[in-house]
Amino acid sequence: MSLPRVVWVPRAVIMALRRLATWSWKQGQFPGFRTALCAERLAAVSRTSGPVLQSRPLTSDGSSSEEKLAAEASRRSRDKPNVFQKIIDREIKADTIYEDEQCMAFRDVNPVAPVHIIVIPRKPIPCLSESSDADAPLLGHLMTVARKVAALEELKDGFRIVLNDGRHGSQSIYHLHVHVIGGRQMRWPPG
Repeated sequence: MSLPRVVWVPRAVIMALRRLATWSWKQGQFPGFRTALCAERLAAVSRTSGPVLQSRPLTSDGSSSEEKLAAEASRRSRDKPNVFQKIIDREIKADTIYEDEQCMAFRDVNPVAPVHIIVIPRKPIPCLSESSDADAPLLGHLMTVARKVAALEELKDGFRIVLNDGRHGSQSIYHLHVHVIGGRQMRWPPG
């Protein structure tokens, strides 16, 4: 019985192959090799357990419910109070678990995991891309509150922070908000 021959490949070569394959995949160009063969070779070279490249569409036909909600939300007037502003103003009740002078946190009514908390600032910032440098302390505070909420919910094995921005980010409510999601194993990639 002969042992398989071990070939040492410098890390720089592996990384260059990965960059080339990723760039080619994103551009829809595969210079001289098939996608599956490329994924097989990269997986073998880098000693990963699965394919490096994943086949998923680069564009969408807009058929998912998240995309429809995001498209609808981006067309709505931002002058009217949204559901989060109504929660801040106490016009709508929420299962609030944390509150201070800058923000509040409450349970999501449509959870995607056993624990799904929304953290919102009291200041009406439509989305992260519309925040300013002056909002940096508030944005940092939102992350601190997200950490505190995760501790309150005893998410000791980890959690995910999600912040959607704009239509392509599937933002459905144009009031900056942070999702704290946990209580189960998350998958990657998320979107």
